[in-house]
Amino acid sequence: MIKRLLFIPPILIGLAVFYYMASGRQSPERKPPEEQVRAARVIVAEAVRLVPRVTGFGSVYPGTVWSAIAQVGGEVIHVHPDLKKGAILAGGTEIVRISPADFLLAISQAQANIRSAEAKLAELNVSEVNTGDLLKIEKRALKLRQDQLLRKQNLFKRGTVAQSALELEQRETLAQNKKVQDLVNTLRLLPTQRAVQREQIAVYQAQWESAKLDLARTRIVLPFDARIAEVNVEARQFVQAGGMLVTADSLDVAEVEAQIPISQFRAMILASTDSSTSIGINAESMSRLLHDVGFEATVRLRTGNDVVEWPARFARISDTVDPKTRTIGAIVAVDGAYAKAAPGKRPPLAKGMFVEIEIRTHAKYDRIVVPRAAFHDGALYVANPQSRLDIRPVTVGLVQGDLAAIDNGVQAGEQIVVSDLSPAISGMLLAPQTDEQLQVRLKAEAAGGAPRR
Repeated sequence: MIKRLLFIPPILIGLAVFYYMASGRQSPERKPPEEQVRAARVIVAEAVRLVPRVTGFGSVYPGTVWSAIAQVGGEVIHVHPDLKKGAILAGGTEIVRISPADFLLAISQAQANIRSAEAKLAELNVSEVNTGDLLKIEKRALKLRQDQLLRKQNLFKRGTVAQSALELEQRETLAQNKKVQDLVNTLRLLPTQRAVQREQIAVYQAQWESAKLDLARTRIVLPFDARIAEVNVEARQFVQAGGMLVTADSLDVAEVEAQIPISQFRAMILASTDSSTSIGINAESMSRLLHDVGFEATVRLRTGNDVVEWPARFARISDTVDPKTRTIGAIVAVDGAYAKAAPGKRPPLAKGMFVEIEIRTHAKYDRIVVPRAAFHDGALYVANPQSRLDIRPVTVGLVQGDLAAIDNGVQAGEQIVVSDLSPAISGMLLAPQTDEQLQVRLKAEAAGGAPRR
C-alpha cells in the first residue's frame, strides 16, 4: 500500500516548481500596431512644351502619273531604246514616233485647197472689175435705146411710124434693160461669193492646222523627268487612236496617304485652334484653317535599326472616311523625292514603299503630361504633401502615343504615381521614389521625340 503511494511526492514537487516559475514570470510586452508603407514610383507634374501630333502608315505613290495615249493612229516607226519599265528618262525625251506620212499628205492637200480657193477669190475680184466696165457700156447702150424709143413714140403720135415699129423698139429697149439688170445682179452676188470663198479658205486653213497638229502628235515626248512604269508599244506595231502606250511617274514629288483615327485627328485640331470659332468649309476657309493650324509633316522609313526621314508638307485631306475603321486619309507630299537620294544613305522615295508619316501642329506650352499607363479608370494616383495616396479624377485633353495632356485636376509640382498599386486605398502611406528617366523621356516625347537619323 505504501509503495503504491510513492508516486505522489514527485507530482507534488513538480506542481510546486511550476507554480513558483509561473508566479515569478512577467507578462510579454505589447507594441502598438505600425502602418505599412508602400513604395511608389512617381514623377513630378511639370508644365512642358507639347507638340500635338499624330502618326500613321501608308504607301508612297508619285505626285503625278502621266499616261501617253495615242492621239492619232498609224505605224510606230521609232521607240526609244531605253523605254523599259523602271527606266528613268529626262523630260523632253522623244520616246515614241508614229509614221507621219498620212499627215504630211493631208498638209499638202490642205495647202493646195487654200491656193485654189485664193485663186478663185482673185478671179472674183477680176470678174467684178470686168463686170463693172461692161455695165457702164450696157448702160450707155440702154440710154441710146431709151432715146430712140422716145423719138419713135413721138413719131407714132404724129402718125409717121407704124405700130409694129414702135413695139419692136420697145422690145429692144426691154432686152437692153435686162442686160443691164443682169450685170447689176452679177455685181450684187460678187460680195457673197467672195465671202463664201473666204470661209472656204478658213475651212482649208483649219484642215491645214489640224493636219499640222496631227503631225506633231506623231511624236510622243516626256513632259518631265520620269520613271517608266508601264510600256505597251513596240516598233513596227500599228496603234489605234486612244490606245495607252506608256505610263510614267514623276520624280519631283512623292505623296503618302495615311489613315489617321478621326478622334486623334480631331483632338490635334482642337488643341491647335480656337474651338469657339465656327467657319464654313470652302476654299478660302480651308486655306485659312491649314495656315492657322500650322501643319508640319515628316515621312519616316524604318529599315532594321536605321531610320531615314524626309521633311514633308501637309497637302490635303482625303475626300472619304473609311466607314469600317473610322479613319480619315491624311495626304502629305515630299518634294525632291529622287533629288534628295544619296546612294547607301538615303534611298529615293519609290512607288509602293511603306513608310510612317508624322503630322504635327504648332507647339503648345505649359501643358502637364503624364504617361497613359498612369490612368486608373479616368483618375490619377497622386502622392500628397503628407506622402499619402490621393485618388484624383482629372480632365484629359490631347492623347497621343504613350502620353496624355491633363487639362484640369493636377497642378504643377504635384507627384504623380506611375507604378501600379494593388490594392490602392485612398490615404494609404507611400514612400515616393522619383523616376527621373521616365520624367526626361516623357518631356522629350511631348516635345516631339528624341532626335532620329
